[in-house]
Amino acid sequence: MGRPARFHMIVGAAIVAVLLVAAGVEAQFGRGRFNVRLATPEDYDGGFHFCRAWFRSAMGGDGGNWSVDFPRADINLSIRLAELTKTPVSKRGELQPNHLLVRLTDDTLFQCPFVMMTEVGSVFFDEREAARLREYLLKGGFLWVDDFWGNYAWSVWASQIRKVFPSGEYPIVDLPPDHAIYRTQFVMAQTPQIPNIGFWLETNTTSERGADSAEVHTRGILDRDGRVMVLMTHNTDLGDSWEREADDPTYFYKFAANGYAFGIDIVLYSLTH
Repeated sequence: MGRPARFHMIVGAAIVAVLLVAAGVEAQFGRGRFNVRLATPEDYDGGFHFCRAWFRSAMGGDGGNWSVDFPRADINLSIRLAELTKTPVSKRGELQPNHLLVRLTDDTLFQCPFVMMTEVGSVFFDEREAARLREYLLKGGFLWVDDFWGNYAWSVWASQIRKVFPSGEYPIVDLPPDHAIYRTQFVMAQTPQIPNIGFWLETNTTSERGADSAEVHTRGILDRDGRVMVLMTHNTDLGDSWEREADDPTYFYKFAANGYAFGIDIVLYSLTH
């Protein structure tokens, strides 16, 4: 094969690779099972917005991506928050909660007192994202990460959050059962272990990784005043109890009440601390 032919093959392969990456990004933001768009500053109206953070998945990570439980979990928790508290929830029209999708590098992040990420066993932060997340949290922001199971997923998450807060500066601590986060409105004895609905219906058990995820860990990174900046609920999937509440009556009665009580406690904590 001559040099021109090889050159055209290399260029062609590079173009295909770029197009595939672009198609993957486009699929996340407008095609597939739902249509989404990133929030703009004009979307914020002073009410509560369930803000979900978009992130890239790391090669070799564990779990799904940013979109797990989206958008029904975001919508359903916002509805229950409006029903069970006096929190003014932003809405589109009369009924639909105005939930937002943000990137860590977007200025709209700073309009969200509460941000959630799921499946963070697959997360990757670059240098700029880590710096912006640190700035957001130190200015009073709150991040809740949920739905990652087992020791390997924990190690991936820990490696990424340490880009934001080095361990010597801001340690990760276990939150005790008497922490204020458990009794902001509803009194919770502990963080419930909630499996995804498919796993529950198939096995009638709650630990998705068997012995490797048998114990729920509720951990946090605190600021200098003791406020939780980052809440980590490991070995449980609170988001599925909101997203799938209407899918199966047994799942609803088993998990939804505790899931919503815990979720509302966390949102109220983030808004008042």
